[in-house]
Amino acid sequence: MTYTGDVQVGGPADVRELPELTISKLAVGPYDNNAYLLRSTETGDGLLIDAAAESDRLLALIADEPVGSIVTTHQHGDHWQALTQVAKVTGAQVIAHPLDASALPLPVDRLVEGGDTVNVGPVSLEVIHLRGHTPGSIALLYDGGEAGRHLFTGDSLFPGGVGNTWKDPERFTQLYNDVVQRIFDRLPDDTWVYPGHGKDTTLGAERPSLPEWKARGW
Repeated sequence: MTYTGDVQVGGPADVRELPELTISKLAVGPYDNNAYLLRSTETGDGLLIDAAAESDRLLALIADEPVGSIVTTHQHGDHWQALTQVAKVTGAQVIAHPLDASALPLPVDRLVEGGDTVNVGPVSLEVIHLRGHTPGSIALLYDGGEAGRHLFTGDSLFPGGVGNTWKDPERFTQLYNDVVQRIFDRLPDDTWVYPGHGKDTTLGAERPSLPEWKARGW
């Protein structure tokens, strides 16, 4: 089976097998949110990115294997509707950026900022702070060496543009600049992008459109 990242609400997860990580992508909820389960191939430890909705389906994906952490990429409610139930059942540590943590429905166990790391067993992921969609939006970067770079962007970067900044020029400029400086300027074109909604993309597919995004302002 070849991973494509094309998933549908109600459908099965799409699974990507890397040497150090297994990545399972599941579409959930009325807003077609993506949830990602990362699991260490060495230890079996797991990390869930965005317990967005449909806790029953997320828990079925997790099954009886351990999940030590749940990372919420930002404060918007469509990304944490299942967080309370999944955290209760799994006992996982809840992780978020301090600027968005207070909006979540339960206390955050660990606050992370840009440059911090989050671990899945022995595998380390870098936290990248991307301001503009919300003050505390974060992305997670896994550098897999020969297995490539894998970037989980929440609602800050999608195929075709950056996240919604509600026609606020200041917020758009902040998000655009952060995405360019903290992602495009430092990561190669083959970096795979896993967004908070919809299909995946790569930085190489999006890079030629950066001037267009800047000119249109969204």
